Amino acid sequence: MTRDAQLAFCKKCNNRKMDLQTGILCSLTDQKADFEGTCNDFQEDPEVQALAHQSEALTIDQLHQKLSESDLEELKKEQNLIPAIVMGATVGLVGAILWGTISVMTGFQIGYMAVAIGAGVGYTIRLVGKGISQIFGYWGGALAFLSVLLGNILSILGFVANEMDVSLLDAILYFDYSFLPEIMGETFSPIDLLFYGLAVFEGYKFSFRVVSQEDLDRIHTKA
Repeated sequence: MTRDAQLAFCKKCNNRKMDLQTGILCSLTDQKADFEGTCNDFQEDPEVQALAHQSEALTIDQLHQKLSESDLEELKKEQNLIPAIVMGATVGLVGAILWGTISVMTGFQIGYMAVAIGAGVGYTIRLVGKGISQIFGYWGGALAFLSVLLGNILSILGFVANEMDVSLLDAILYFDYSFLPEIMGETFSPIDLLFYGLAVFEGYKFSFRVVSQEDLDRIHTKA
C-alpha cells in the first residue's frame, strides 16, 4: 500500500496529527501509517467530510496544515495563471461596461455593482485558474480594482456624453482626461471606499481554488 493511499485514510481520521518535519502522524503511536488495506484504529472525522461540500476556499495556511507536500505539488500542477488573468480581465471589462451603461440609463451609480464585479472577477479566476498560490489572489484583487475604476470612468464619460449631446464614442475619444481627476473627486463619496474595498476583497478571496476531498481522492487515484 502506497504512502499516498495511507494518507487518504489518515487525513479523514480523528487520530491524525501534524508534524512539521515528517508530516501526518498517528496520535496513538506517534508514527507514520504502516497499515495495509484498512486501519483498525480509524475514526472518521466529520469535519473532513464537510470539506467535500464547502463553499469557501481554504487559506494558504489551512492548505499546508491539511495537505501533504505531494498533494500541494499535484494541485499546483493544475494551476493556469495566464488563462485565469485573461478571463478575469475579460469578465472585469464586461462588468465595467455594464456598470457604466446601467449608471447612465438610471442616472445613478449603483455601488453594489462594484461588489458584483469583484465577485465575478474572483470566481472567474478561481474556475479557470484552479490556483492555490497567493499570486492568484493578488491578480484577483488588482483586476477587481481596475475593473471597478474603469466602470466608474465609463459612467462619468456616459454622463458627459449625455450632457454634451454626443455619442459615448466621441466622449471617449475627445474628452480632455486632464479634468478626470477633478470630476472623480467631485463625484466621490466616502461610501465609494467601502464598495471599492469590498470589490478588491472579493476579487482576492474568491480567486483561490476550493479544494475538496473529491479533488484529493482523484489525485491519489491518478498517482
